[in-house]
Amino acid sequence: MDRRGLIASALLASSAAARAQPARGQAAGPEPAIPLDDVLRPCLARYALPALAAAVVRGGQVVAAGAVGTRRAGTKTPVVISDRFHIGSDTKAMTSLLAGMLVEQEALRWDSTVGAAFPELATDMDAGLRAVTLEQLLSHTSGIPSDNDTFGNLLTESFAQDGLNLDELRFWLVRRWSSQPLAAKPGTTFAYSNMGYTMAGAMLERAAKKTWEELIVERVFAPLGLRTAGFGPQATLGRVDAPLGHLLREDGTLKPMLAGPDGDNPAIIGPAGTVHLSILDFATWASWNACEGRRGPALVRPETLRKLHTQVIEISVPDAAPGTPAKGGYCLGWGILTMPFAREPFLMHTGSNTMNLAMIMLQPAREFGLVLATNVGGKGADAALRAVAEDIYGRFGQA
Repeated sequence: MDRRGLIASALLASSAAARAQPARGQAAGPEPAIPLDDVLRPCLARYALPALAAAVVRGGQVVAAGAVGTRRAGTKTPVVISDRFHIGSDTKAMTSLLAGMLVEQEALRWDSTVGAAFPELATDMDAGLRAVTLEQLLSHTSGIPSDNDTFGNLLTESFAQDGLNLDELRFWLVRRWSSQPLAAKPGTTFAYSNMGYTMAGAMLERAAKKTWEELIVERVFAPLGLRTAGFGPQATLGRVDAPLGHLLREDGTLKPMLAGPDGDNPAIIGPAGTVHLSILDFATWASWNACEGRRGPALVRPETLRKLHTQVIEISVPDAAPGTPAKGGYCLGWGILTMPFAREPFLMHTGSNTMNLAMIMLQPAREFGLVLATNVGGKGADAALRAVAEDIYGRFGQA
C-alpha cells in the first residue's frame, strides 16, 4: 500500500508527531502482583494476534498486568512488560485534558471559537466554522464532517510543505481547511473527526505558544511519570525495540511495518492520536482518570475532570471502523458505553492507526480500569480485545 492509501485507510480507523520520546524503553514501575501472561497467551493463536498486552487498575494501583507474543510476526522476538504499544485515538483524552488545563488558566474558554482563535483567517473562513467552539471540536459536534477525501488530500499535500514546525503545519492545515462548509449545524450531530481534533490542537498551540507535543510532554507525561510515552511509531527507526504495527494483507497474512514514513499516521494530526507507551504507563493514565484525580497529581480541578467525563451527545454510527465510536455517548475525548458483561457502563475509548489497536475502559465510581493493546488493527483485533476485556473483567471487575 502506498503512503496515500495508508493515510486514507488510517483516517477511517481514527487516530496520529514529532519523535520527542522521553526515555524509550524504561520500565514504568514495579511489576504488579498478579501476572496476566497465562491469561493472555492462549488468545494469540485464538485471535491471530502477534502480541497482546493488558493491565488492570483498582484503587489507584496496578493490580494485574501482562504482555505476550512477538514484536514482529514470523519471528520469536518476545514482547516484555515495558514495551511500547500505540494507542491511536485514545490520545484524544489527553488533548481534552490539556484543553481543560488551559481553560482553568483562562488562556481559553470552552466556548472559545475557531474564528476568535485565528482572527487572521476569519474573513475567508466559512461562516459556520467561525462560530464553532473548542468544546464542540472536542465532542465531535462541530459540524465538521468525518474524515473525507478533502482531508486526506490535504494531509498528502502537507508532506510537501517545507521549513515548518508542527504547530506551523497545523496552522497551515487549518487555513487550507477553513473555507470548507460544515456538514451539520454545530452542537446537533456527532461526526467523528480527526480534522476537528487537529484544529482543537492548533487552538491549544496558539493559546499556549508551544507545540501540542511539548505541551503533552510537560503537562501530562512528566507529572504522571509516563516515562515510556512518546509519539509516532512505537519502534525506533532501524530497530525492532517495540512491537511493530502490522497490516493485514488481502490473503490474511500479516505485514510488519517498521518505523518510517508509513509506520504511523502523519505527525500533523498528532492531537487526534499519535501517542505510544507501555501497558504499565497506559495503566497509570487509566488509574488517574478512574480515580478522577483524587489520588493525585492534581492536574486539573475535580469539576474540570468531571466535565471531560460527562456525556455531551448520543452516538449511533452504523458500520463504524475499529477504533472509532459506534454507539453509546461521547464526552470530551471519552465515550460512554454499556457492555453486555457489566451492569455499570464504562467510560472508554478505542484507538487505531490500522496497524495497532488499543482500548481503555474505566468505571470511576469504583476506581476500576482496564487497558488492552495489540499490534495489529482491523475487525478481528477489535473482536479479540473485547473478548479479552470480558474475560479479564470477569476475573477482576466483579469484586
